[in-house]
Amino acid sequence: MIKTFWAILSKIKANLVWTIPLSMLLGLAFGSLVNPAFLKVLIFPLTFIMIYPMMINLQLRKALSGEDYKLQLYTLLLNFGVIPFLAYGIGRLFFADNVYAALGLLMLSTLPTSGMTISWTGFARGNLDAAIKMAVFGLVIGALATPLYAEWLIGAAIDIPLGKIFQQVAQVVFLPMILGYATQRLIISKYGEAGYRRDFKPKFPLISTLGLMGIVFSAMALKANTILSNLSGLLLMFVPLILLYGVMFLIATLSGRLLFNRADSIALIYGTGPKNLSIALAIALNAFGAQGAEIALIIALAYIIQLQTSAWCNRLVDRCFGAAEGAAEPAAA
Repeated sequence: MIKTFWAILSKIKANLVWTIPLSMLLGLAFGSLVNPAFLKVLIFPLTFIMIYPMMINLQLRKALSGEDYKLQLYTLLLNFGVIPFLAYGIGRLFFADNVYAALGLLMLSTLPTSGMTISWTGFARGNLDAAIKMAVFGLVIGALATPLYAEWLIGAAIDIPLGKIFQQVAQVVFLPMILGYATQRLIISKYGEAGYRRDFKPKFPLISTLGLMGIVFSAMALKANTILSNLSGLLLMFVPLILLYGVMFLIATLSGRLLFNRADSIALIYGTGPKNLSIALAIALNAFGAQGAEIALIIALAYIIQLQTSAWCNRLVDRCFGAAEGAAEPAAA
């Protein structure tokens, strides 16, 4: 029975490009048939189920090692000096009449890297140590910067609950990070590093996936009536997302070819292209009340584009940078 449970979660995680749209469709159907208001009380528990297991596998110690300062600084420049303003410009262009959608686009752009940053870098035989550092630095800096960017760039258009956003950042980022690291050290002290990597580490991303499905389902259910009354608007949201991700991946690819070697270029691409949509989704739903579902809509749609662009980039990486000389073991998300 337990093996079947893990096998089902593995299938779900391996097929996010299909399971996330399915969760969205089920949420829309549920929200159109039943009053979904009661789902609001599940948002924070689902958020914890999604974020806490992810933090257990975060490799904080590796973030302080190595000599790749040029690569890390350039990644931070793109993540916080270029991409948020790109997202803001695209939001102004496409969502002039929908400030909450523009805010969702901005929020996802200021939370760089996800667990898949490390996995995709491993799949493409890139610099894994650099990708780990990017994931840690991006998470910490992005969590602190997101409320400030929202207030600075969008605050004149809507009332940004700055204090509440910082409170949610503490609850959905830093508290799970502290608990996650403590859990990781406890497991390692009891079962050893090998036991942790073999028996525990692969399972935590699967638990996060369970929370993710619940969050996406709830967000869509809470917004169902608005979405179903304007399906054309929903489809049009894909256009700015495709543009944003296309430009992000293009900038990183060209920068890599000009400035870095193959392994570092791959880490750069996956350290700037994929975003931590799970945390963006959690902050939107927990901090913005009734408008949270509207902000979460475009973030949920971004999962579909992000998975596709990341996968296609992985296919084309050898064509862009040449084949790797040796094999590298992919890291677990």
